[in-house]
Amino acid sequence: MTEALHTITTMPAARRPGCPFDPPAELVEARRRGPISHFTFPDGHQGRLVTGYDLVRSVLADPRFSSRKELMLHHPLIDYSGLTEIPPAPPGEFLLMDEPRHSRYRKPLVGKFTVRRMRLLTERVEQITTEHLDAMEKAGPTADLVTAFAKPIPAIVICELLGVPYEDRGRFQENIDTFMSGEVGDEELIAAYTSVQQYLAELVAAKRANPTDDVLSDLTDSDLTDEELKGMALILLSAGFDTTANMLALGTFALLQHPEQLAALRADPTLTDPAVEELLRYLSVAKTFQRVALEDVELNGHTIEAGTTVLLSLNTANRDPERFPDPHTLDLHRQDGGHLAFSHGIHQCLGQQLARVEMRVAFPALLNRFPTLRLAVPAEEVALRPEIADIYGIKSLPVTWDA
Repeated sequence: MTEALHTITTMPAARRPGCPFDPPAELVEARRRGPISHFTFPDGHQGRLVTGYDLVRSVLADPRFSSRKELMLHHPLIDYSGLTEIPPAPPGEFLLMDEPRHSRYRKPLVGKFTVRRMRLLTERVEQITTEHLDAMEKAGPTADLVTAFAKPIPAIVICELLGVPYEDRGRFQENIDTFMSGEVGDEELIAAYTSVQQYLAELVAAKRANPTDDVLSDLTDSDLTDEELKGMALILLSAGFDTTANMLALGTFALLQHPEQLAALRADPTLTDPAVEELLRYLSVAKTFQRVALEDVELNGHTIEAGTTVLLSLNTANRDPERFPDPHTLDLHRQDGGHLAFSHGIHQCLGQQLARVEMRVAFPALLNRFPTLRLAVPAEEVALRPEIADIYGIKSLPVTWDA
């Protein structure tokens, strides 16, 4: 006899006070009760919430569960009552597409983001990181690590890869911040999104007319249309900037709150790679994905009916005790890899190797440059992004050090 499912009627929207790195307690409790639960969306839709590692990984790889934008009629935190139709994803925005459309856009990019090519970028990432550490040190022993370090490094790297001119990067970063923050009204969000779209249209036209040595110029030598290139560039710019920026800020915060782990990383450079993987698992800044069942699917003994929206909780999957021993402990010596921080299946993060290079360079460089680095405010005063934001992270991280 199949065990009855636990029911969650509202998506937890806050983390426990003093526990900014842990998933909301209600989600952890849901995982304790079983890897799948009933979930009632704000508009009344009866969906499912998957919190266990094995099931999340299975759904991410299952083509019977769709990522198509036009099927995403329900939101876990926003009441979409009365919404009966959503347009398909614009050309090129392949994260919100299934096969075969998805492969049309992803395939030309795979060779641009290989492990080897991303490692060749290490020297440039080191230069950018050093420049920002120099500026921090020169400005004095207090800084907002988000604006001085965590945001500009990935922003510059992804802009250089795609060929965004230096003078345009500030505008790009500001607009991406606006529509990824989860804290602006519809009017401001639409204005920022429209501004980015207009800029990318101009950039694509410029690359067609005068190609340079960058990924976007390379892509103009294909059968992809300007609209498709614009959509692809939007995905790469936003994903390549926001997730890594929040990992750098939140990861530093986590290390400062775990001084024994911080000391171990400073003492042993060989810990850098496992430290990056453990921080990715422990923090899971891309916390929740959605899929829609295209047909009736049996999942862990329960039937998921066609049309059901399924929430996938990556942060609880990466804290699943059946997959990771002592999962709520940050342990930089952890050997059991396989986290889902970069998703899984056909939508696994294309830029994951780039993100790894940036973190492997930035974390040790920061910690070695400022051996007395510490928070400049009490930990409970660090401003966190709201749970409604697509990517979890920090709005501001005031730090100081001994001059």
